[in-house]
Amino acid sequence: MAAKAILICGKICSGKSTYAEKLKKQNNAVLLSVDEITLSVFDGDLGEKHDEITGRIQKYLFEKSVQIIESGTSVILDWGFWRKSDRKLARDFYESRSIPCELHYIDISEDTHRLNIAQRNRAVSEGRISAYFVDEGLYRKFCEIFECPQENEIDVRYGYERW
Repeated sequence: MAAKAILICGKICSGKSTYAEKLKKQNNAVLLSVDEITLSVFDGDLGEKHDEITGRIQKYLFEKSVQIIESGTSVILDWGFWRKSDRKLARDFYESRSIPCELHYIDISEDTHRLNIAQRNRAVSEGRISAYFVDEGLYRKFCEIFECPQENEIDVRYGYERW
């Protein structure tokens, strides 16, 4: 099977990272996460420079992903792809290099989404995980920018629900 790029798309706290870890094991792939780098290197505290820095990290990871894929290993890009334009940019990037690319969409109900946010915020507050605390302002920001992918954009739909 040819190495490929797998784009993980979903709302903040939708279960993207958990799903990406599962895919990583199933595909013996390399997981590339903007949040992981941002939180490790900058402690997540970038203030007004946040979007600029994360954009630069994404650009770096796109280039690094090509090296990894060309070596025969698939990559999983776990960074949301919230906007249609972000998804198109990624698809065009890989298509122009003749690299197979899939979009995996994490489909989540509003109730489960709110439960995920509450669970993550507790874990962050208790110091059990390194992740962004999602306050009401951050939640609103991401709800405003998130554009649900159209069916023709989705290669794999993963329904995430808590049982």
